[in-house]
Amino acid sequence: MVALAPLPLWPELEDPLTLSRQLLQVMGTQVRVFGRTHIPLGMPLLVVSNHRSLIDVPVLMTALHQPIAFACHHYMANVPLLRDVVDRFGAFPLDTPHRRQGPFFRWAMQQMQQHRTIGIFPEGAQPMVKLQAPRQVNPFHRGFAHLALRAPVDKVALLPVALVSAEQGFESPIPLRLLSWFDPTEPLFQQAGGHPVLVYRRVEVRIGDPVWVTAAERQQYRGRRGAGLARDLTDRCWRRVHGLLQQGQV
Repeated sequence: MVALAPLPLWPELEDPLTLSRQLLQVMGTQVRVFGRTHIPLGMPLLVVSNHRSLIDVPVLMTALHQPIAFACHHYMANVPLLRDVVDRFGAFPLDTPHRRQGPFFRWAMQQMQQHRTIGIFPEGAQPMVKLQAPRQVNPFHRGFAHLALRAPVDKVALLPVALVSAEQGFESPIPLRLLSWFDPTEPLFQQAGGHPVLVYRRVEVRIGDPVWVTAAERQQYRGRRGAGLARDLTDRCWRRVHGLLQQGQV
């Protein structure tokens, strides 16, 4: 077996934020940021964003001026080159969908106790495997809301962020079904056609007012209202991201 050499653009000692800036500079991606004053400081933060491009992680780190530990699809830890990317950017692969996300929840809570920022793309893999309109946002999965309501910290802020670009992606020559070699259980990888690719030339990062998780909500979550509270919190974040996407023109 031949060992893969480190990626030349990402030296071993560079931190994720520096790597993000370097990558966007090499790719010529221009990032405009609106609403940076909405970012809470000195507390656990969950960044909740729509997802359009494979470079959304470095875009968000660069826009927020900080490392962000992102949750990613579990197949990324099984693909050789993608596995290197996951490691370099400090991401955490989720477990397969039929399993409970115990390892991710334990990791995320440790990050939050240390006041680190976690990033979530609650649309899941859908926008990565199917081309869609620039301002479309799919329904959110609720896992991030359950995490925020369970977090063993005093304050939790969910930061809604919209990535806005008028640019359209294209289907690459890489068959989407190739990914089923790494995850045969994922139905999204059974589609025909090439893997979608979108690399921004220009992208706006719109940061909205944070959604606060109150102590009262977290107390009620332990009772019968838990599922309803997670659903309501998910809906609130979806509406804010959707609203940011619809504002003005790019």
